[in-house]
Amino acid sequence: MFPLLFLIVFIILLTFAYAGFRGAPWVPTKSHDVERLLKLAHIKPGQHFVDLGCGDGRLVIAAAEAGASATGYEISLFPFILAHIHGLFQPSEIRKRTAIRYRDFWNTSLEDADIVYTFLMPDKMEKLKAKLKKELKPNSKVIAYVWPIPGWTPVKKDSEEHHYSIYLYEV
Repeated sequence: MFPLLFLIVFIILLTFAYAGFRGAPWVPTKSHDVERLLKLAHIKPGQHFVDLGCGDGRLVIAAAEAGASATGYEISLFPFILAHIHGLFQPSEIRKRTAIRYRDFWNTSLEDADIVYTFLMPDKMEKLKAKLKKELKPNSKVIAYVWPIPGWTPVKKDSEEHHYSIYLYEV
């Protein structure tokens, strides 16, 4: 029993480390900032919202509640499981509009996204910028939490005292 438990904990910790290496460690977006982000995104029904590193899935669910079809990508096992558990407690109409994928978003096309949300480490933003420029359709929105995308000028910047900045870009 102990070796199995040790193996499970080791695998979970390994996925945390891998996620940190690929984009960012799991640090949930602050609850107050979810509301700010949704206001900035101005989601319209039917739009496709994509969360790159969705963690516990709160933003994916919030975007679906706002009317979007929402997809979250996560490669850290523990938050991925939490996202699925969180999804189980949502009304069926919200569950139908959400998808949580255990997948590395770097290896996934974003061509059908209307709005992309990111909370990655600053050293990953240049690589992300290239991916977004290549894959997103014209007039897509990109929302960056905490760190701006270097070289891009935000259409809007939401800054509140004692809260992180949120940057809105249009591709």
